[in-house]
Amino acid sequence: MAVKQPEDRCCSIRPEVPDKENDSAPGPGGDEDPRGWWFSDIHARSFNAQQQCEESLGLDESVIAVREAVRDQGPFDGILGFSQGAAFVAMLCSLQEQKLEPELNFRFAILVAGFCSACKEHHKFYNSPLQIPSLHVFGLQDKVIPDSMSRELLPFFQDAQVLIHNGGHFVPAASAHRQTYQDFLKKFQ
Repeated sequence: MAVKQPEDRCCSIRPEVPDKENDSAPGPGGDEDPRGWWFSDIHARSFNAQQQCEESLGLDESVIAVREAVRDQGPFDGILGFSQGAAFVAMLCSLQEQKLEPELNFRFAILVAGFCSACKEHHKFYNSPLQIPSLHVFGLQDKVIPDSMSRELLPFFQDAQVLIHNGGHFVPAASAHRQTYQDFLKKFQ
């Protein structure tokens, strides 16, 4: 199944005043080298989850970094990603199931505030539902990655487990949420 991007999605380049939570532009802390798993604006080296693009910058290097971390520090039972990291986790799971990254052997994935990449070169990651057990966590009040964007990712995971919270762009950790995480993780002991 291919992802069809709605015609009316936001296609903005970078806002004049970047949203610090949704943009990889350097902040006041002096980090002059913007970081992200990939950049949606290859010229500005910035990322915006809602920015459509033909190609991205940095994804291949990010896959190499994870491959090396798994090889050097693994094995790992599962993988967790937050926001752009969760979108990246979905891509890694796709690479794993297509057997394109033999180093990857995750038994589960947890995706917090995940979404489908709006970059056309990434559509190849959304061809069929993934079999890997997954827990998708997102907030109804998330202004950075609206819950509608996280819901768009769900059909690409077979039997996805979902934890919805009433908050925003964060990893929920109240006792009720912790129980959901524990119940999910118990399956892999």
